Amino acid sequence: MSIPAAIPVPKQRMPSGERRAAIVNAAIKLFSQNGFRGTTTKQLAQAVGVSEPVLYMHFATKSELYSAIIETLAERGEQLRSMAARADAEKLDDLAFFRQLAHLLTAWHREDPSRIRLLLYSALDGHELSEMFYQRQVVPFLEVFAAHIRKRVEEGAFRPVDPLIAGRAFCGMLGQYVQSIHVFGIAQSEQEQQAALDEMVHIFMNGVKK
Repeated sequence: MSIPAAIPVPKQRMPSGERRAAIVNAAIKLFSQNGFRGTTTKQLAQAVGVSEPVLYMHFATKSELYSAIIETLAERGEQLRSMAARADAEKLDDLAFFRQLAHLLTAWHREDPSRIRLLLYSALDGHELSEMFYQRQVVPFLEVFAAHIRKRVEEGAFRPVDPLIAGRAFCGMLGQYVQSIHVFGIAQSEQEQQAALDEMVHIFMNGVKK
């Protein structure tokens, strides 16, 4: 008696929402590796396992894809901002407040280095995504810093510094350090990183407090 051939199981199609998310995640990875000019729609389609026409079904224009990327990057940024605002609302002392924000910024870079690589590429290329991200995420996050610093200046605890410039100085100091580790590959142990972050927080505090 002959054994009937196995009936092929039809390949399940990925739900539309999952495919859309897969396209966005693949775009973030490819753009962070190759830049915007070095990534083609063909490469993106191959990375997701779909055809180019399918890409255009989900994202008819590049602007739509860039907006979706910003929304994905914004998820962590929203958490950062809300946690920073919560830390301010909890009335932590200044040292604890800035330590907590230092760890939040460090975690954002460490969890997915492709995000910061993508943003650096977009800035160097003068890409529209850079401005979109800056206005959508960086400015609101800096405003959390500025609001706390402004309040402490008014209370007489800090010198009369420009709150926004002081916030940029703090973020810039930490951002450069964390990028040296997660983008440029400078090796440092967790203990060394912790010590460096604490030192930078103290340097900042010594610069603003009376």
